[in-house]
Amino acid sequence: MFMRKFWVSLILTVPVVLLHWTPLSFSGSEYAPLVLGTAVFFYGGWVFLMGAWREIRGRMPGMMTLIAIAISAAYLWSVYAVFAGAEALFWELTTLITIMLLGHWIEMRAVSGAQGALKELSKLLPDTAEIIHNGNMRTIPLSELKENDLMLVRPGAKIPADGTVMEGESDINESMVTGESNPVSKKKGDPVIAGTINGDGSLTVRVSHIGKKTFLAGVMRLVAEAQASKSRLQVLSDRAALYLTVVAVGGGIITFIAWLAAGAEVGYAVARLVAVLVIACPHALGLAVPLVASISTTKAAQNGFLIKQRLALEAARGVDTVLFDKTGTLTQGSFAVTHATSDEVLVLAASVNAHSEHPIGKAILAEATKRNLRLREVRDFKRVPGRGAEGTIDGKTVFVGNRGGDDIVIMSDGKELGTIGIADTIRAESKQAIDSLRQLGITSAMITGDSEQTAKQVADELGLDTYFARVLPEEKVQKVHELQKGGKKVAMIGDGINDAPALTAADLGVAVGAGTNVAIESAGIILIKNDPRDIVKIIRLSKLTYAKMIQNLWWASGYNIIALPLAAGALAFKGIVLDPAVAAVLMSLSTIIVAFNAILLKRRKLV
Repeated sequence: MFMRKFWVSLILTVPVVLLHWTPLSFSGSEYAPLVLGTAVFFYGGWVFLMGAWREIRGRMPGMMTLIAIAISAAYLWSVYAVFAGAEALFWELTTLITIMLLGHWIEMRAVSGAQGALKELSKLLPDTAEIIHNGNMRTIPLSELKENDLMLVRPGAKIPADGTVMEGESDINESMVTGESNPVSKKKGDPVIAGTINGDGSLTVRVSHIGKKTFLAGVMRLVAEAQASKSRLQVLSDRAALYLTVVAVGGGIITFIAWLAAGAEVGYAVARLVAVLVIACPHALGLAVPLVASISTTKAAQNGFLIKQRLALEAARGVDTVLFDKTGTLTQGSFAVTHATSDEVLVLAASVNAHSEHPIGKAILAEATKRNLRLREVRDFKRVPGRGAEGTIDGKTVFVGNRGGDDIVIMSDGKELGTIGIADTIRAESKQAIDSLRQLGITSAMITGDSEQTAKQVADELGLDTYFARVLPEEKVQKVHELQKGGKKVAMIGDGINDAPALTAADLGVAVGAGTNVAIESAGIILIKNDPRDIVKIIRLSKLTYAKMIQNLWWASGYNIIALPLAAGALAFKGIVLDPAVAAVLMSLSTIIVAFNAILLKRRKLV
C-alpha cells in the first residue's frame, strides 16, 4: 500500500516542485500546485489521516496524529494562501507526504525482515501427507489428516504432524524447530515433531497431534504471545512516546505563536510548526524497544528455548547465581539399576512402582521386566513426597525409597529387606555450562534430594561453587528465598513440575525436561533441549537485547533533543533552518536507523 501510494504521490509531486523552483508559467499555472497538492494530500496523506483518527479514537495520540496535524496545517494554509495571494507550502506539503510514504515503506520492510524468522516457522509444514490405509498409499491435503492416522514419511520429506515412529529408523533434522544442530536418531517408539525433516530412512508414523495441537504450533503461539507482552523498558518507551507527542503539539503551537510574535509571515510560521511536528514524531522511540523484543523472542526460539514472559528474559541479565536441580538437568535423568540384594527385593520394589512416573521407579520396573520377574498385586498405593512410595503387598506395608544414603531401601512393616543401587549419568554438557557461567562471573549451585556423599561427588566432578543436599521438593523454594535474602539474583533451573514453586519464586525460572510440552506455567523460559548450556545463551541474549534497546532509546531520544530546536528555528539567525521536507527525511532516517540497528541483533551469536 505505502509503495503504491508513494509512486503515485511522487509523480504528482514532481510538477509541483518544478513549478515552485523554475520560472515555468502557463495559463492557470498558479492553480496547478493547488490541484496536484490536493490530490497528494487526500490520496497519499489519507493513510496518515485515518491513522490519526484511530489513535485519537483509541486515546493514544502518536506518530500518525502528529503527521496528520502537520500535513493538515500545511494544506489548509496553502489553500488559503493561493486565494489570498500569500506564500503557499504546496511543494513542502507534497514532498513531505511523499518522503513519509517512502520512509514508512522502508520501515515496514525492515520490520517484516526482523520478524521473518517467525513467518518461516509457519512454512515448515508440507501441503500434503501420505497416509497408509488398508495397506494402500494415498496422498491427502494436510487439512484432512487426522489423529491416529498412519502416515509414511519418505527420505528427505518434511514430517506433516507430531507422532510416534511405528516402523523404520532415520536421522531427523530438528534444527529449524528445536535449535538442535545435529541430526537426531529416531527408531520405533520415538516421538517426531511436525515440520522437521526426515533423513535417509523411511518412517511409518502414527499421528498424535495435528494443527494447533502440534509442538510447532505451540512454539509459534508462545513466540507470538511473548512478542505481544511488554518489558519494563517497553512500557517506559511507550510512555515516553506519549509524552513526546504532547510536547510536540505544545512545542509546535508555541513555535507558531513565537514566530508570529517575532513578525514572521504566517507561511513561515506554519512551515516551522509543520517541521516541529514532523521532526518530533515518536515513531523511532515507539519502535526502539518492541522491534528488538520481537527479534530476540524469535532468536530464542531458533536457539532452542522459548520465552513465555518478556520480564523473564529481561531479568536474566541481572542473574548472579544459577541454581540447578540435579536430576534431569545436570544429569541425564535416565536411571539404571546397578545392583539389587535379591530378585525378591526387586520384585517388591517394582510392584510398588508399577504405575510410578518417577524416573527411579521406572528404572526399577524396567530392570524387573528385563529379568522377567512376576510382579505382585499392590493395594493402598501412595507416594511419600521426597522420600519414595509405599503400598500393601500380601497384607504387609512395603516402603520403597530413600533413607538418606545412596541406595534405594526396601522395607516391609518397618523391617529392612534389602537395597537397590541406582546410578545416574552426568551430562557431558553440564561441565561446559558451569565453566561458561564461571567465565561470566556467575555462581553455579546445585540442589538435590540426594545424600551429602552423592551431591558432593557430582559437585566436585562438575566444579560447582556450592551445593545443597537432602533437600525435599517442598524445601527447594526455601533455599531460593534464602539466597535472595542474601542479596542474590537467582535463576532456578528445574523440571517445571516438581520444582514449580521454586521456579516461580526465583528471579528467573527456567524449565528443562519439557520436551514437546510447552504448557509449563511455572517457568518464564522453557528449554526445548535438555541442554544446561542454554542457560548461558539465555543470559547472553538478555544482555544483548538490553544493550540494543538502550542504544535505540539513546538514538531516538538524542535525535529529538538535537533536531527539535533546529526545526523550531532556534538557529535561524545563522541561516540554519530545517524545511518540513528535510524534517521528514531526518525523521524517516531516524526510524530506519533504529530498525536496522535492531536487525543487527539477528547476526549476533549466543555462543
